[in-house]
Amino acid sequence: MWPAAKLKQFRTNLLAWFGRQQRDLPWRRTKDPYAIWVSEIMLQQTRVAAAIPYYERFLAAFPDYRALAAAPEEEVLRQWAGLGYYYRARNMQTAAVLMRDMGGFPREHAEILKLPGVGAYTAAAVTSIAFGLPHAALDGNVLRVLSRLFASKAGRKEFAQLAETLLDQQLPGDFNQAMMELGATICLPKNPQCLLCPVSQMCQGRAQGLQHEFPAQKVKAKNVQVARDLFWIERNSEILAWQRPADARLMPGFWELPEKDHLPDTELLTAMGQFRHGITVHSYLLRVWSASVPLEVGNCSWIAIAQLAHLPISTIFRKALKIAVKANRPARTFGAAVGN
Repeated sequence: MWPAAKLKQFRTNLLAWFGRQQRDLPWRRTKDPYAIWVSEIMLQQTRVAAAIPYYERFLAAFPDYRALAAAPEEEVLRQWAGLGYYYRARNMQTAAVLMRDMGGFPREHAEILKLPGVGAYTAAAVTSIAFGLPHAALDGNVLRVLSRLFASKAGRKEFAQLAETLLDQQLPGDFNQAMMELGATICLPKNPQCLLCPVSQMCQGRAQGLQHEFPAQKVKAKNVQVARDLFWIERNSEILAWQRPADARLMPGFWELPEKDHLPDTELLTAMGQFRHGITVHSYLLRVWSASVPLEVGNCSWIAIAQLAHLPISTIFRKALKIAVKANRPARTFGAAVGN
């Protein structure tokens, strides 16, 4: 590890840069641990730019843990719709109920770590930013910075120890955010902006001309192409859909459009349009068809189209809805559901 003087210079350079160059993000304008926690949970699997409007809408709907704890689960899922990984929303509501029962947002690192859906990174981020507690946050961005800084392909445990050693004990929240910001805006995965980096002179990866070699590259899984047909079936201002069961592994409680497996005897009438949708390594081509009204609806249900804006519908359903509007139906028929 570096001598004390070099370590001090690193912290000084990094924090000065962060003070000048940090992005103006809504969760950086507050010290409310609830709001910071919401942002960190959203950012676990979502890009910053995509998360901002969801963050603002979610806080408007549930401004504190009491509101989140008291809300119907269906409404929580509806507000989360489009962010994916819906277990995050369920874990958050479960955690909010625990907060309500304990009388407030926990202030200790060990207690926050016990909340559903909270791991080492999230607990460190929330406690350092909201409460100024000295816990180093290690996410993918920080790991990449450390790997290049020390020209190391060590394991996560070793990097976690390095992060704790580098941490500015007096300004842990700013330091953690500065490290994450450096990885997100300068120390980029494929094209690191070394000439703009405030600590480039201390970076062993750059000194060796090997910054692109770190961290160790993971082998990407092969992309799987899948085509699916969605049935758009209307009747008297109603749409036929099915709801995922409450114990489903993926998106429990969300409404979906039926497919051939749900309505095997339904006749396809007109191709309305198509769109692509990616889920992990799967790339789906979704074709939307108007279809005949079946005599038997199976496990599907008729839903008033006007109610779609108030139900948790999947992103695929939402994209198909926009296809239907473009095809031959006035947008006003579908109300707010089109724009969500």
